[in-house]
Amino acid sequence: MPETSASSLAGKRIVITRAATPGDALAQDLFARGAIPVVLPLVSFADPEDFGPLDRAIEEMRQFDWLILTSVQAVRAIVQRAAELQQPPFRARSHLRVACVGPVTGEAARSANLPVEYVAVTHNGVGLANELGGKMQGAKVLLPRSDRANPDLPAALKRYGAQVTEVIAYRTVRPTASDRDCLKEIVAAQADTILFFSPSAVQHFAELVGAEQLRRIQDRLAITAVGPVTAKALREAGVGRVIVSADTSAASVLETLEKHFAAAKAAPAGGKRA
Repeated sequence: MPETSASSLAGKRIVITRAATPGDALAQDLFARGAIPVVLPLVSFADPEDFGPLDRAIEEMRQFDWLILTSVQAVRAIVQRAAELQQPPFRARSHLRVACVGPVTGEAARSANLPVEYVAVTHNGVGLANELGGKMQGAKVLLPRSDRANPDLPAALKRYGAQVTEVIAYRTVRPTASDRDCLKEIVAAQADTILFFSPSAVQHFAELVGAEQLRRIQDRLAITAVGPVTAKALREAGVGRVIVSADTSAASVLETLEKHFAAAKAAPAGGKRA
């Protein structure tokens, strides 16, 4: 059994604003370090209103050179829809190359037997486009994403000469079962930090408890953004003190939180949160 007393996370109540998944490494590792993970999803997913564009893209997959996946949900959506359409497995299309925005998405794609060729070092869409660079010149790229996805990635791919087909693979929605009172109680008194994984989660939090409350809680708990895109969304929402895990992997999130709480513990009594 791991020794939890050595971790600065021991006893910390950490709110995870994404849905739990089987074998969730982050929740498991937090628990192993003595933290108390509280899963309170602020983002849910639904089918696209019209499957037509996605279906056509899957049926014409052979025309594409690259499939770019920016989230685990994008992997699930396209694999599930391909199965429903009874399309041949992606691995049969040997020319298709798959690039993923980060290691979590890459792991999901490999588990689905997709031929992952590249995983971004910088875990955001523009970073991925910049790393692929010249490989995009003249390439036909399929980009299945959320209906609320950031437009920066397709724009960056096109600057490198890619022919981008962007389709809505799923919709990002606010969970209908969100408990507003529970959320207020957790962030007001019972949590030590809240982890935001996407701009949508930031928006949904503000919708549920108010933008002013979002700005106020930074004095009571550590607001943590997983990735620079989410950090930008928090700052645009008026949160001035944001802890940022630049890497979206569980290991990076854990390291970021441990460093923060270790520094807070070492700070003089009465010092303000950094």
